[in-house]
Parts: sequence; structure tokens; C-alpha cells
Amino acid sequence: MEWKGRRGSSNVEDRRGMGGKTLVGGGIGSIILVIVVLFMGGDPSDILSGVTSSPTNTEYVETEQDKELAEFVSVVLADTEDVWSTIFEQEGMTYREPTLVLFSGSVQSACGMAGAAVGPFYCPADEKLYIDLSFYDELQSNFKAPGDFAMAYVIAHEVGHHVQKLLGVSDEMAKIRNQVSEEEHNKYSVRLELQADYLAGVWAHHAKGMGVLEEGDYEEAITAASAVGDDTIQKRARGYVVPESFTHGTSEQRMRWFSKGFKAGNLDEGDTFKAANL
Repeated sequence: MEWKGRRGSSNVEDRRGMGGKTLVGGGIGSIILVIVVLFMGGDPSDILSGVTSSPTNTEYVETEQDKELAEFVSVVLADTEDVWSTIFEQEGMTYREPTLVLFSGSVQSACGMAGAAVGPFYCPADEKLYIDLSFYDELQSNFKAPGDFAMAYVIAHEVGHHVQKLLGVSDEMAKIRNQVSEEEHNKYSVRLELQADYLAGVWAHHAKGMGVLEEGDYEEAITAASAVGDDTIQKRARGYVVPESFTHGTSEQRMRWFSKGFKAGNLDEGDTFKAANL
């Protein structure tokens, strides 16, 4: 992705090295932690409840890679601001820009305390995206999804959750949460996450139109989408899958909805809640 020397967003809040607390297991097993790493998006308070924390004095020292990554995510965020502001204006709406919070180790959000193991997430309560830049290494080593556009996809997915918040989708999900069974709620969650993938694809469509995509970028995003499918994660973690526990969608679904958004470039074809075939 062509990003160096381009405008960065002013909506970046740097909390790296500010200290905080480290999450301590509260009945969450290692299998769950592996699944939790999948960009929980939506409302992370669902998984943060029941987790306690303890003080830590780990000192943060910015590396050259961290500095470059911070600049990169700022440029990607700026691109999402441009794209979604234009799309919202065309739809007769006003886009409210989210804030991206950089943290190291752990962070306090309006949705609760979160550690780096949770992965990047969006908190609808404060309309902020949270990311520990060490996740870039997770993408490359654990998820086998290298490349800067793989990281751009992650950011665009979380921004997609912000778009859902502005469109009222997140609020509808919050209403449903206590009205249905856990298994039924998981099905709604899958639709929410696949829509965020679609919205990430919409952004990528416009990023291509801006001439900032390089050869192989689309493939990097597709690889990342495949790597974080519920079925792929569960197979790697325990050797088998439990479909009723899926909360984000299969690898095939995540790739397909991102690709659908990439081809469409608009909001019209992204209603996963009405789609008969996910």
C-alpha cells in the first residue's frame, strides 16, 4: 500500500507506555483466549466481564518498527475518514470520525479493561478503536497473514464497526443481546462481523480508486480474512470446530463478504442481517 508521505489522521490518541494493569484469568481458558484474539469488534465488554486485573510496571520503549506502524495506521485511519465522509454525504448523512487509541500491554476503555491478547477492538460506548501494534507481529507469525494491507484490513474492519454504530446496527444488536439464547446471539454476532468485513471491503474498493493499492494488497487482505475465520481458528486451537459457537463467521464467509464489499463499493449490498445465504 502506498502510504508514506501521505496525510495522517489527527484522531489518534497515543497511550503507549502509560502503564495500567495486566489481565488475569477469570475462568477464561487458553482456547477461549485464542478465539478472543479475532478482532472482537462489536462490544468487547461481553468478553471482558469476569476478568480481573493487576498492576504492572512494564516500561514501553518505542521501536523503529512501532514508529513506522503508528504512522501507517494513522494514514489508513485518515483514508477511512475520507472514504466514509464521502459515502455518508452521498447518503445525506454526516460521518462522525472515531478516535484510534494506540496502547501497549493493556488499556482502559468505556467497555472495560482490555489486554493485548484481546486483539484490536472497537468500543461502541466511546466510539474508539483500540490497537496494540504488537498485533502486527501476531498477524505475521500466528495468523500467517503478512503485509501492510493485512493490517489495513484489520483497521478497516474495526472502522466498519464504527459505521455500524452510526447506522444504528450496533444499538439493535445491544437490544437483542438479552432477548435471545447464547447460540442465537452468536448467529447475530456472525452477521454483525460479516457486515464489518463487507464494510472493510467497501473502504478497500475506494482505496483502490484513490490509487494507493499496490499489487498483492487485495490478496493480503483476503489472506487475513481467511486466517481469522472461526473454523480455521478452532481447528488450529483444538483440532475440530463447533459451528454453534461461531461468532465471526467461517474463513470462506469472511473472504466472500470482504470481496463482495470490495466489488460493490457501496452500502447497498451489505445487509447481512437480511441475507438468506451467508
